Order: sequence, then structure tokens, then C-alpha cells
Amino acid sequence: MSDFSLASLRQAQALVREQVPPTAQHNWPLLAEALDCEVWVKHENHAPTGAFKVRGAITYIDWLKREHPGVTGIITATRGNHGQAQVRAARAAGLTATIVVPLGNAKEKNAAMRALGAELIEHGNSFDEAKAEAASRAAQYGLVMVPSYHDELVRGVASYGLELFEAVPDLDTVYVPVGCGSGLCGTIAARDALGLSTKVVGVVSSHVDAAKQSFEAGHLIANDTAYTFADGVAVCTPVQAALDYFGPRADRFVAVSDNQVADAIRLLWQATHNLAEGAGAIAMGALMQEREAMRGKKVAVILSGGNLDMKQAAEVLGGRTPAVAAWQIVHGWEI
Repeated sequence: MSDFSLASLRQAQALVREQVPPTAQHNWPLLAEALDCEVWVKHENHAPTGAFKVRGAITYIDWLKREHPGVTGIITATRGNHGQAQVRAARAAGLTATIVVPLGNAKEKNAAMRALGAELIEHGNSFDEAKAEAASRAAQYGLVMVPSYHDELVRGVASYGLELFEAVPDLDTVYVPVGCGSGLCGTIAARDALGLSTKVVGVVSSHVDAAKQSFEAGHLIANDTAYTFADGVAVCTPVQAALDYFGPRADRFVAVSDNQVADAIRLLWQATHNLAEGAGAIAMGALMQEREAMRGKKVAVILSGGNLDMKQAAEVLGGRTPAVAAWQIVHGWEI
């Protein structure tokens, strides 16, 4: 059984803080004016690698080194943020890091992973094909395949939840982006460990809403395609272990369209001058959608990452919604 007790989360938080200082949570007046409620933004876009995943990678690699002391290297498949986090933590622990990305992956994220010390391999036309290649290479070269969801990832990610809830313990609702689920589960774990009653809402893309469907049905439901530029939440098949945890504990799910995500990126830029990637802005998109229900309440959104490519940033800030390439429509994206 997962140990998400307060003592366990405190231990993980201390480990994370050795490498990652706490990120800010700000109450932005212009957001309050726009949305008629008190809005706190948890700025995970200010974390090293520009996304929340850096936290879980630290606790996962620490666990890996303790449980498997003979390990020499890791391998994983990614679209960017997960890969950057794992490379950073692995290299800091003296391990090699091999990252497999699909062809056509974002050049800026590829460059960031190489700069952190990754051996980067481009393979296949989808995340699934990249993942299969990573698994094959793990067996061939004796590398540990890092999963997209794991209890140790959740323990590390929960550290941002502890920071937020201890700074603002009387929140009514927190909106959290959902890909494979470590962010949602970590936020719930922190809330429950602190004994708070804040509602935690999962947010997905309306173009790939398998996690929402699964939550509402009580069992796994998969999407066939993932048509969204918010690649951090574009997961066609939810993780059963994540569903088992957040299923009875999340308040509800909200689905947000790409146009609404683009609107949220623009609002965040105008009101806070922070650039959010698609998945990083999707929680704000949900709050914008539920503005009437949240009127007068104290609410938080998790700005989970800011790694938006320059081309997409120019499109969005210019008033447009980025298009998705044809092969990305056919094949589900992932982290």
C-alpha cells in the first residue's frame, strides 16, 4: 500500500529541497478582477527544468539507487518535461540517462534534454513507438525503464502541494492538470496528509479526456486519438494505479478545449507575465470555464510548466490556437 502519510511526504519534501527550492504561490489581483474570485497560482513553471516533474524525479532516482544499488543508467520515453526531470536527477546521482522521443518532437525540449546530459534518441512517429523502443533498449543494455507513474514520483510531486496548502490552507478549490496522474495524486496526498477539506479538481483536454471518462465511469476508458497542443495532458490510456488513488478522492474533472487553453495562456501572460505551456495553462482554463461557480471563493490553479516552444508562444500570444500535426492526431501523445 502506498505510504502517503505526512511523515513520508515530509521526508520526500526534505529530499526535494536539497535540489529544488520552494516555488512561489501568488495571489494575482488582475486574475481576481478577471474572474471575480481570489486566485492563487502555484508557479511550478519556476522550478528547475521549468516544470513540476523535477520534484518526482528526485525522489524516484533516490529510491532507485537505494533499492537497486547496482543500477548504472536509466531510460525512458517522453515528449519533454518528464525526460528533462529524469535526466537531471539521474545525472546528479551519477547515472547515465537515455531518452527516446518520437520523430518531430519539439526541438527546444530535445535541446534542453541534451544540455542536461541525455543521450537522446529519436524513434517512431508516436509516443507509443518511442516507448516500445525505450523498453527494447532497456532489456538490451541493462537499463532501468522509468515509468510515467510511480508512488515515488507522487511522493516527490506532493511537495508542491505541501508548499501550497501550508501557505494558503483555506483554499476552497484547487485545479490540477492531469496527464498520467502524478500531479493530481500528489496534490490529493498533500491535502489529505494535512487534514484539509479543499476540493481537488482534475483537468484534462476535451480532445483527449480518457482520465475524466475513467473517473466518472469508475474503470479505465481509453481514447484512440489525442488532438491537442497541450501535450503534457495528452494521455490516451490512463494509469490504473493513479485511477485507483484519485478515483475516490478527487472532487470532479473538467475538460478544456484547445481554444480555451490558448485563452488561458493569454490571460496568464496579461495578468502575471508568466508564460505557460498548454498543460501548464489548462488548470486556469478550467477555472475560467467555472467562473460563475467559483465567484467570491478562494481558488488555486497549478501552473505545472512553462516550456512552450517559441513558435507556439508566438501563435498563442498573437491570438491564434496552435494546430496539431496530422501524425499527432492519429497517434496518442504522452509525457
